[in-house]
Amino acid sequence: MRDAARREERLRARGIDPYSAALASSAAGEAAFAEPRRRRSIKRTLLLAVLILLIGVAVGAILLWQRVSAFNETVSTAPTTSSALFFPLGGDERVNVVLFGYGGVEHRGGSYLADSIQIISIDPATDTTTMIPIPRDLWVEGNPAISDNGKINEAFAIGYQAGGIEEAARFTTSVLSELTGLELQHWLAIDFSGFRAMVDAVGGVTVVNPTAFSYTWDEASFHAGNFTGGTFEQGELHLAGQAALDYSRSRYTSIPAESSDFARSVRQQRVLSSLRSKLGDGGVASIGPGLRMMDALAGRMLTDLSAIDLFLLSGHLNPDRRIEMTEGVILEATSNTIGQYILVVIGRASSTDYAPLHEFVRAELARPIPTQAPAPSQVP
Repeated sequence: MRDAARREERLRARGIDPYSAALASSAAGEAAFAEPRRRRSIKRTLLLAVLILLIGVAVGAILLWQRVSAFNETVSTAPTTSSALFFPLGGDERVNVVLFGYGGVEHRGGSYLADSIQIISIDPATDTTTMIPIPRDLWVEGNPAISDNGKINEAFAIGYQAGGIEEAARFTTSVLSELTGLELQHWLAIDFSGFRAMVDAVGGVTVVNPTAFSYTWDEASFHAGNFTGGTFEQGELHLAGQAALDYSRSRYTSIPAESSDFARSVRQQRVLSSLRSKLGDGGVASIGPGLRMMDALAGRMLTDLSAIDLFLLSGHLNPDRRIEMTEGVILEATSNTIGQYILVVIGRASSTDYAPLHEFVRAELARPIPTQAPAPSQVP
């Protein structure tokens, strides 16, 4: 004790508070002890944050998969976990999918005639897509299931009577294979209400309409020049679901060139391309529009592709080119025995000979797709 007292006196004689040094030493020791504890606390916090994030991602993935599975159950004949396109889209052979549009129960008169038929032909080797619209007036002869012969759009109705939408799509796809010479592997069918709901689900579509035209739904009004359905102006148009459907379907128009099936198929392609752009590039931002579109299509579409395949196919809705079965080139207009307007194949050896059409499609698909020239350099 005396030694401690003498030490304190010596420190005070030198002007040093003996307790300040002790306190500083004590504080330094406490700080040195607290620093590892703080580091351990930060690590625990970071690990907890990562764990919470992983749990959130896992839960989100499970919920998303449940939504996808529920959607798949309502629209597809294939299991949710299957994929018929994954490996073929990475192969060497063409992948061909037929898209059917039809009226459905809300469309009085011709509810199950195919209103629109388009073949998506994907070349995996070049990663390019060709759209082949099929005129619904293309005449079909020689098929025993169409006993009185008929237009290709009637094949859909014949199939429907035999077994509903699935059989309508399957049967018409098989007939199309015979007519075009293509191996058509898959199909997708959507009714008018589904098309309308799909467009509304993504907030409408924007198209550029090069030619203004008015339209009517009544043939008598068309011949009388009364276009009471409405008008689509020239330029950029933002279309909600019903307007997009009308734009895609109008065939009695004030402009003769816009009244053909060829013009309708071009307008339909504009709408499909705009829909594709609304889905984004497939990243996180695409989840919202994709889910809204799935909700809109549930029960309004049927396909033999799974939901996974539909996602893969969606990247090919904006084609690199179109092949038109143009009148005067491969098809010619005539009338059937009851006076209906029909389209038949030019150069056929008989009424059931579709070999010229096979050769036309094959030759057109074999043509290289021109690559877009790079933009000129802006460097002076």
